[in-house]
Order: sequence, then C-alpha cells, then structure tokens
Amino acid sequence: MNQQTTSLLDTHIRDGRGQRVPPPRTAPVVKPLSDKAQAPSPANPRTPEPATATAHESLQVLVIESDARAAETLTQGLRRHGYRTTTVGTGSKALWAYREADLVLLDLELPDLDGLEVCRAIREASDIPVIAVTARASELDRVLGLQAGADDYVVKPYGFRELMARMEAVMRRVHPPREQEARPQVITSGPLTIDADTREVRLGGRRVDVTRKEFDLLHLLASRPEKVVSRKQLMTQVWEDSWSRPGRTIDTHVSSLRSKLGSSSWIITVRGVGFRFGHA
Repeated sequence: MNQQTTSLLDTHIRDGRGQRVPPPRTAPVVKPLSDKAQAPSPANPRTPEPATATAHESLQVLVIESDARAAETLTQGLRRHGYRTTTVGTGSKALWAYREADLVLLDLELPDLDGLEVCRAIREASDIPVIAVTARASELDRVLGLQAGADDYVVKPYGFRELMARMEAVMRRVHPPREQEARPQVITSGPLTIDADTREVRLGGRRVDVTRKEFDLLHLLASRPEKVVSRKQLMTQVWEDSWSRPGRTIDTHVSSLRSKLGSSSWIITVRGVGFRFGHA
C-alpha cells in the first residue's frame, strides 16, 4: 500500500493516541448519481422515496462502484424494490459516506484505494453490513474479502435476485427481526381470538382452520390494530421475500381469510398502500 493510501485510512480510523476520531466537518458531501427523477427538493434534502415503499421500511444502501454505468443500473434496480440509495465511485468518498447507510455494496476495484483496505477500514470503525460485489472470482480473493470483514461476497456477473436475497440474508443475520417477539401471544377482538402459541384462530369459540401463511398474515395485521401494513411489509414479514413485487398472492390469502371469518370487515383494504385489521 502506498503512503497516500495508508495516510487516508489511518486518518479515517484513529488519532495519534490510538483513539477513533470522527471525520472533520469539512468532509466532502457525497451526493447520489445525478438523476432528474431522483433529485432532492429544497424542502426534502434526501433522495425521494419510490412509490413502492415508505421511508421507515426501506434500507439506505451505499453503492461503492467505480463503473458509473454499472452503478446506475444497480441503483435503479434497488430503487424499484424500495431501497434508498447513495452512490460513490472512490474509496476515499466511501470512507465518509458509509456512516449514513444501513448496508454497503462494495466494489473491490476502486481507482484510488484498494477495496479490501476500504472494507477493513469500515469494519474497524463500524459493524455496518458490507457485501463485496466484485469481478475477483478466485477462492483466494473470496477468502481475503471475508477476512477483510465483508459479510458476504458476490462475484460479477451476478443475478439481481441473488444479490437481493443475499442482502436480505445479511440483514437478517446482523439485525434479527424483533417485531415477532414484541407481538402479543394472544389477541382478542370481540368474538375473534388469535393464539400465537397454539397457532389457533377461534371465532365465537369455534375453531377456524387456516393455513400457516393465513395465520401469519392475520396475526401480523391484528398485532397492529390501528396501523396500515403495506404490501411490501407483508411480503417481507409473512413470505420473507422483500425483492419480489407483491402480486396476487396477498390478495388470494386475504380473500380466503375473509371467507373463513365470514366477513370482509375483519381485514380492510387501504387502496394503493396495503391492509389493516378491522372489526366484525
């Protein structure tokens, strides 16, 4: 590693006494790729959210990619699936930008710093998930990438669905879902009782036979009686699939539940958003 690279990384991680130091206030501001459709407005300086997701349910992904065309293709795909994205093309910019991200996709072939050193620097200062996305395909390259602190390693060219699945797997490992634990075990609403321990649904004391997914769907909605649950959230939490577009699967299960519960008022459709729990 040359002297300039070493200086950049050392400054990023520690001061002279070995203590970590925050970046200086004069650090360059990293902006997403120029995209008129994504340009932030003065009232909202962040990149606008796509229509498929809301801010609280989407992750902020930092794409570190030296190839501008590849970066644009990747970020467009991520945005279509509800992710918010920021893109940088150099390692030095990446060392300032990663703090605002929930997940980093790191190209190891960067014009200024070696990607492995960037990965080590991020891992030294943070536990943010990092996925190496690179053309380096040998077994030794994979080993070095994982030893540098990458949570996963994806070789170019790759399938976009595979990358999405790996992103979700990494996020599940790093931040296990706690929402399931917080949900009440027994939910009662009028004549309807939903028991998470026995996975039984009873209506007026009579057991209602539901499938596994139907139970998970109903229990999720009932655990948030005053909130609208988006289709994307349902796909993520019930079907554990956040990269597929919600299709007829959800509607089919909702229709089946309404029929088994004898009323459509138990599950209310909020057009253009999702569903919420109702009352008989």
